Amino acid sequence: MSENLYDTVVRGGTVLDHASGLNKVTDLAIKDGKVAAIGDDLAKDAGTVVDATGATVLPGLVEGHTHIFEKVSKVGAPQDEAHLRRGVVAAADAGTAGASTFPAFRTLVVEPTVMRIVNFLNVSVLGLIDFRYGELLNPDTFNVEDALQTAAENPDVVRGFKIRLSEDVLGDKIVPLLEKAINLGEQAGLPVMVHIGETALTLPEILERLRPGDIIAHCYTGKENGILDENGAVLREVYKARERGVMYDSAHGKSNMSFKVAKPAIAEGFLPDILSSDTSGRNWRGPVFDLVTSMSKFLALGVPMSEILPRVTTVPAKYLGLDTEGYGSLTVGGPAHVTVLKEVGATVLPDAAGNTIEAPRLEPTAVFVNGVSHELTEWRGNASKA
Repeated sequence: MSENLYDTVVRGGTVLDHASGLNKVTDLAIKDGKVAAIGDDLAKDAGTVVDATGATVLPGLVEGHTHIFEKVSKVGAPQDEAHLRRGVVAAADAGTAGASTFPAFRTLVVEPTVMRIVNFLNVSVLGLIDFRYGELLNPDTFNVEDALQTAAENPDVVRGFKIRLSEDVLGDKIVPLLEKAINLGEQAGLPVMVHIGETALTLPEILERLRPGDIIAHCYTGKENGILDENGAVLREVYKARERGVMYDSAHGKSNMSFKVAKPAIAEGFLPDILSSDTSGRNWRGPVFDLVTSMSKFLALGVPMSEILPRVTTVPAKYLGLDTEGYGSLTVGGPAHVTVLKEVGATVLPDAAGNTIEAPRLEPTAVFVNGVSHELTEWRGNASKA
């Protein structure tokens, strides 16, 4: 018996790829860990056929903001169970590890998983070990030399730095510590991710200090000093910062996504550059659940899949430097990182501010990393069906 032309064919789904513009009901074939072909009637030559009828076949999802330092940080969710088995093939941890804890992060998170993991190194050597204790309340934990050395020695993982600007994290030293973080990023040639919400500075005061490529996390926070003005419109300074290259990350999180902010901002045309979940040990059983559920919420807020797709594939992959490794797109000859999603019905989903929305909930039905299929876990939500 002759060998099958393809190892696996994902058959009959709508293949969507923002990078190429492909949007077609067709087959996707995998051979030796690569995308071997995209076209019609490929299943007859497959060793294994995955039926994707009625589903959407996407490049493997890229999570731009999460916390996955389980067993070391109280904030860390399990990388495989909360991400890989929910359709995510690559992820950026957002400051859970600092320079002193990075070796453990590399050993416990980066190396054991087939996912591609990178991180924004916390500017505090302590990292985000426990939300109850601000990692920068002692400003001496911001050690520039340690951060620069860790970044220089781990360029395959460290893709930027993270600073949280909440008052319970850094007290009244927001300006000097923010400026120190920006200087650190300048020295290292890396971007800085800035957490907003419950800050002592207004957002325009923060934005004026940021450089092109720096990124605001939690752009739809319902907390004080967010993106909306007193009339409910997006601040003009927000748009001006975007024009000069500042990025915005949705970063849902346990307490940093408000539908009451997101809905008018989106209606006005303000979308995040990166759509992320900010999954953590505190929220992966709700209200966040996972990246796919965050995508479902944006669908309910009126954002079409054509606008969601690049924000969970091509944009974060490029921003994190993973596009050159084949993440974020479906390219014949490139690595077969593939996520298959299917709508499973309307579900009432929560934000992080006590509001709910009825959403067309998406569910992963298959995920491949380098052509290998991985087990999925069921959605952990208990929201009522609409």
